[in-house]
Amino acid sequence: MGDTKVLFPTFAVKAQEQTKENLINNFIRYMLSRTQSMFLYDGLPKTIPAKWLEFYLQTNGNVFVTKVNENLYSFTGGMGGAPNEYYLPTIYTVANPALNISKNYKIDVDGVLIYNDASNMGLIPLISKYGSLLAENYISMRIASIMARATALISASDDNTKRSAEQYIQKLVEGEISIVGENAFFDGVKVQPTRQAGITGITDLIELEQYLKASFYNEIGLNANYNMKREAINANESQLNNDALTPLIDQMLTERKNGVEKINDMFETNISVEFNSAWKENEIEHAAEIEEIKNGGEQSNQLDDESGGG
Repeated sequence: MGDTKVLFPTFAVKAQEQTKENLINNFIRYMLSRTQSMFLYDGLPKTIPAKWLEFYLQTNGNVFVTKVNENLYSFTGGMGGAPNEYYLPTIYTVANPALNISKNYKIDVDGVLIYNDASNMGLIPLISKYGSLLAENYISMRIASIMARATALISASDDNTKRSAEQYIQKLVEGEISIVGENAFFDGVKVQPTRQAGITGITDLIELEQYLKASFYNEIGLNANYNMKREAINANESQLNNDALTPLIDQMLTERKNGVEKINDMFETNISVEFNSAWKENEIEHAAEIEEIKNGGEQSNQLDDESGGG
């Protein structure tokens, strides 16, 4: 048999150091992978993959769609030109070496500008904020976890006492019971307990991590409740933040719908967009709750009418 091909690379322990910068960057990448599932497009041309359209919108805050060589493409670039009556840019500058173009396009004339949100922010500022906080918490948790190994701090007054203490600990590690037979050992060794503070700190950090993750998911429209009460919560408490889930993602969907409508009008396409994955399920559940409340109100009014008529 020949040499076996390695399918998965082996990584050295320090290949991905857990620095604050790496932790933040990894969090941003993982979160963008999740938000890729937020919207579902139908009717996009092959030259505009939904993956990259969403990636540009979420990271750049906007994307410009225009036709090049009879094909539609989505681009990122710079905005400028003389402002219109609402002080918005009128020119979108695109430079794309692969298509050999470097051109200023007129917005709403040569192509369509789609915003991720009304403020043209994208998701990077939001994800970076929580990424920074979670990275700080992770580093603190790692330090607290390491320090939890030390149930006590041991100090020795001289080298002989230090060696005796090391031998005593080594015997414990090996599972053997050893005997200390010198009074000098007890006189020279001092022990300071540390364990309890470490455990308390880790518990607080775990709660903070859950709070930060839940807050982030809530901001992007996913209901991730965090329970700081350390006890059971009822159904009403679990639904308290429902009204705060949808404003941002509803606005993001509105911007996309407006954008694809303009593309359809300008380039005679038939593109549509809607919520996808967990966001779609939340929309269905929210609509069902509204319908239930509406039906409940109508039934209540009907009973009142019947009671008054009697």
